[in-house]
Amino acid sequence: MNSTGVGGDVFFVLVGAILVFAMHGGFAFLEVGTVRHKNQVNALVKILVDFALSTVTYFFVGYAFAYGTTFLVDAATLSGGGGGFELQGLTLVKFFFLTTFAAAIPAIISGGIAERMKFWPQCIATVALVGIVYPLYEGIVWNGNFGFQAWLEATFGAQFHDFAGSVVVHGVGGWIALGAVLLLGARMGRYDSKGRPIGIPPSSLPWLAMGSWMLCVGWFGFNVMTAGSLGAASGLVAINSLMAMVGGILAALVVGKNDPGFVHNGALAGLVAVCAGSDIMHPIGSLIVGAGAGAIFVVGFEMCQNKLKVDDVLGVWPLHGICGAWGGIAAGIFGLESLGGLGGVSLMSQIIGTVVGATYALAAGFVVYGILKSTMGLRLSQEEEHLGADLAIHKISANPEHDLGR
Repeated sequence: MNSTGVGGDVFFVLVGAILVFAMHGGFAFLEVGTVRHKNQVNALVKILVDFALSTVTYFFVGYAFAYGTTFLVDAATLSGGGGGFELQGLTLVKFFFLTTFAAAIPAIISGGIAERMKFWPQCIATVALVGIVYPLYEGIVWNGNFGFQAWLEATFGAQFHDFAGSVVVHGVGGWIALGAVLLLGARMGRYDSKGRPIGIPPSSLPWLAMGSWMLCVGWFGFNVMTAGSLGAASGLVAINSLMAMVGGILAALVVGKNDPGFVHNGALAGLVAVCAGSDIMHPIGSLIVGAGAGAIFVVGFEMCQNKLKVDDVLGVWPLHGICGAWGGIAAGIFGLESLGGLGGVSLMSQIIGTVVGATYALAAGFVVYGILKSTMGLRLSQEEEHLGADLAIHKISANPEHDLGR
């Protein structure tokens, strides 16, 4: 390929990386709008610090763990002189792109553990998750490590297909979050003495909505630019992402009885679910998958909060964990040629890959956060939680002038 063609690929992947990086602002503002006012600053700081820690950790450890490529070489090699690096630094922008995926793991978890998690233990968890836990499964699925994909193909006729990470990214993040939330426990005042839920309304629906919009826009970079080059880019991925998103919105609107929180998260549920099969499903199949995810999120969130008494603040387990699992399995259904898809998938491989990913992530969540709980503790004290994470951790509120009466 000539330098112009490579340069086009570099720019294509770079734009994708920038779009997914912008999604982290969406994670931040979705959490800002959902948590109480006294925890808004903490939400913003967590997401930004988690991204910085994720980048450094993935650069030195995680990327090499997943793909066997290290950056500890000279600049000439980095620019394409050999050692596994492509011309004009294409591998470098691919690293940037994949880093934004890796950093989504702690960003997803952040919403579940909001309002009562200590700051530094979460920073340590981010390093462990992005350095080892996430890249282990990422490498297994996307780099063929340990022969798992080869075994699935030999046994069931196709590898586990997860084009843009319904399970690899969202499912793993959501199931890790479940382990963390269970170990952390519910927020003070979330349930009464008889276990009945006490509603805690969002602090700002406009901020919540803006977070959802930012995520939706960035998601088209998340899915489309996963192709990795201009030549491999597919309009099918874009239209499937669009149809799944609107399917999630409409299903959440109906099942959630016009609740604005459900509507805005319904869009995200649809997008989570379509990631796996966005390159092989028919748009009508994607609409159905997205609608299913929107309904799953509403039912799952209410069951999680009210029946199971799991205080997952933003509903990241039903949104990313359960809808991610649905997306992984759905790719094996709606990706079939008999249902208008492009084929090349096996339902059994999709089920096995999804179950393995969810089980592994849940176990990892219990291990990482369990160790931190036994050594450092996970929760703020009752006084700190009552005061709010903003003042307890960062010593400033979202509106300091207002607090001073100015």
